[in-house]
Amino acid sequence: MNNWPRSVSPPYVVNIEDLRRKAERRLPRAVFDYVDGGAEAEKTMRENTRAFETLTFRPRNAVAVPQCDLRVNILGAELSFPAILAPVGYSRMIHPAGECAASSAAGKAGTAYILSTIAGYKLEDVRAASSGPIWYQLYMIGGRPAAEAALERAMAAGYSALFVTIDTGMIGNRERDTRNGIGQLMGGNWMGMIPYLSQFFSRPGWVASYLMDGGLHKLPNVIVPGKGPMSLMDVSDALSDSAVTWRDFQWLREVWPGPIVAKGVLTGDDARRAIDAGAAGVVVSNHGGRQLDGVSATLRALPEIVKAVNGQIEVLMDGGVRRGADIVKAICMGARAVLVGRAYAYGLAAAGETGAARAIEILRTDMERTMKLLGCSCIGELDRTYVDVPRDWPGAS
Repeated sequence: MNNWPRSVSPPYVVNIEDLRRKAERRLPRAVFDYVDGGAEAEKTMRENTRAFETLTFRPRNAVAVPQCDLRVNILGAELSFPAILAPVGYSRMIHPAGECAASSAAGKAGTAYILSTIAGYKLEDVRAASSGPIWYQLYMIGGRPAAEAALERAMAAGYSALFVTIDTGMIGNRERDTRNGIGQLMGGNWMGMIPYLSQFFSRPGWVASYLMDGGLHKLPNVIVPGKGPMSLMDVSDALSDSAVTWRDFQWLREVWPGPIVAKGVLTGDDARRAIDAGAAGVVVSNHGGRQLDGVSATLRALPEIVKAVNGQIEVLMDGGVRRGADIVKAICMGARAVLVGRAYAYGLAAAGETGAARAIEILRTDMERTMKLLGCSCIGELDRTYVDVPRDWPGAS
């Protein structure tokens, strides 16, 4: 797609930060901060992006690179470039088209989309919206019976891989959400909402589209036996009661025939545990800095995990990716591909599917430009020789 609407075309939008600013102007404060914020002091969230700034390139100049091959095979799927749309919980609150718009944008761009358990649309509808690979991300909310029912539906619909999030034994302390009254706003108690409603008065466009979409929907992919679909306000308590353990992977291998990926690995020890548990891959992830604040930036943690895995399973990474150059750096450090979350969520908030597609195109164009300037024509050629790694990074030597 080359003829972008004026609202997301240059010079109005030239990078992901431009989409972020548009998202901030469109969304109420509580919703924007849900997308934009992290846990506690947000140190880890900031470090995720700063780590990419710390790593510098070593280009090979006087090299002609007329074309770049960005294609990569991940979990048996051929992708047009190594950026996968990460699971973003309840994207329907960000934009009425939500997960369906994001999956459609991913498919048209030739890459994969991962659907969150905490989605606003039925997983069958999200699968139908995309022409590309669709994978499912699992939280154990609702217990094993609810999870098994969702996985059966996902298999029948054509989801080909399962991502199991292992870093959410409870919800992190997201202070922006507390200040904005996100719990009260989702709770359905109008008296509790009153102190926080003023932030919506300046965003009438969002409010109108939200109300036309029917307001806050229950979770159509978490069907609790005897109770029906889970409400969004119950998710926090449900997560605390349903932490995933390595023992759960044995059960998951019995009920899910495809590849299983452990999402939330930050140490070599956990990477080896994932291999022992039968995982086909890991995602080096700190949940975008939204869970335990003060852990390592994922790019810094990546070398330790790559070394521990030693080529036995696939290593993906998320956290802090805002430019195509960031994707290149992650691959140089050993990642097979990256997951992007906030980058496309800003686009989705700004302009629905068009905004998400624009975010994907920005990252892809940036990545191709970076590789040409590095003197590298193929993803498979990227390695540590193209970057200078700070000496104080663990496992970097």
